[in-house]
Amino acid sequence: MIETFRNAWKVPELRKKLLFTFFIIVIYRIGGTVPVPFLDSDALTAWFEQSNSSGDFFSYLNVLSGGNFAKATLLALSVSPYINAQIIIQLLTYALPPLERLQKEGPEGRKKLDKITKYAALAISLFQGWAYYLTLKKAGAVIYTDGFDKIFAEIVIIACFTAGASLTIWLGDQINEKGIGNGISMLLFAGIIARGPAAVISLFDYAKTGEAKNIILVIAIMVIFVLMIGFIIFMNEAERRIPIQYAKRVVGRRQYGGQSTYIPVKIAMSGVMPIIFAMAFMSLPSTLKMFITPKDGSFYSKFLKWFEYTSPFYACLYFVLIIAFNYFYVSMQYNPVQIANDLRQNNGAIPGIRPGKPTSDHLKKIFGKITLVGAVFLGVIAIFPIIFTVITGMNIAMGGTSILIVVSVALETARTMESQMMMRHHRGFLE
Repeated sequence: MIETFRNAWKVPELRKKLLFTFFIIVIYRIGGTVPVPFLDSDALTAWFEQSNSSGDFFSYLNVLSGGNFAKATLLALSVSPYINAQIIIQLLTYALPPLERLQKEGPEGRKKLDKITKYAALAISLFQGWAYYLTLKKAGAVIYTDGFDKIFAEIVIIACFTAGASLTIWLGDQINEKGIGNGISMLLFAGIIARGPAAVISLFDYAKTGEAKNIILVIAIMVIFVLMIGFIIFMNEAERRIPIQYAKRVVGRRQYGGQSTYIPVKIAMSGVMPIIFAMAFMSLPSTLKMFITPKDGSFYSKFLKWFEYTSPFYACLYFVLIIAFNYFYVSMQYNPVQIANDLRQNNGAIPGIRPGKPTSDHLKKIFGKITLVGAVFLGVIAIFPIIFTVITGMNIAMGGTSILIVVSVALETARTMESQMMMRHHRGFLE
């Protein structure tokens, strides 16, 4: 990867794109330090430190925002509204015929879907900004809570959160047009990386206590961290290659086809999306605390204990949901029947498998096995921090998911640079 970056830096066009991407990331990080008015930072810090270990929706949003959510800055909502809007529109595409038609219209249809997604993200950011305002008010972090000052402060705070979410989407679009990689993914990557130094410092502070147990624990965390990165890279690069043979056909004096190729199917084809789906679902019960305060001993109070971050029920249900959402996401992305029909129309076939329904059944069987392996991989990455927290008492909530996002975005960006360099250095047909 370092060699790829070095070679890309030597190409003037790619160097400009890299510098522009870095410039946008700097703007994004500066925006994450701009405070929202009418908020008490001390009360906010005390409240979030108290609730940070609960594994609720706040922890999820704080990871996506790169720590900006805990500080309630201008970019507190960050990429969360856009990711949620993407998920909702993607699901509705398979439920509403008009959206399905747009998806099949090619580039123009995708542009219209992208506009719809941005409008949905604006609506979601307004709702999340309002919900976050209520949470901050309940925590005592809002300065003005009476009379006209309360109304004015509420409007300003919600408007700032919404404007920050819209600014994040615009910055991501600028990276897509003039930079390297996927814009939203790069901003998400930058936010998680920005929290790295603080995490390393906290580990060293934990080891400075001088106790042998703490020193061994810190060393174990670093070793596990390296092994997890290697495991994620291996699973991201792993793929199943389905062989394809194209039949020969003669048109005039020319012969077409006859070559052998394959369909590459990634083991982790769904990426981090099933974890985000499952995390959003699992956070709903505890997120209701923003609006309802359960009484001690009530059914709702006991029900919330099942959804505490360190609860065995939480870990088991989280794991099952990740597997279920992984199957669901893969089924939306890959249609074995359509792939089988495309192969038959192009005179292609899987060796030893008849075209048509036998091919689609064979592909379903392969996709089912690969999806299960990928789902178990995502589940292990997601629940490992929970198991580690229960055993050691150290809270590394969302640690595995953060590493997965960082490694996936880094590999995707490296592949993008390699493909652009390959296109630039292709000799063409005139030499």
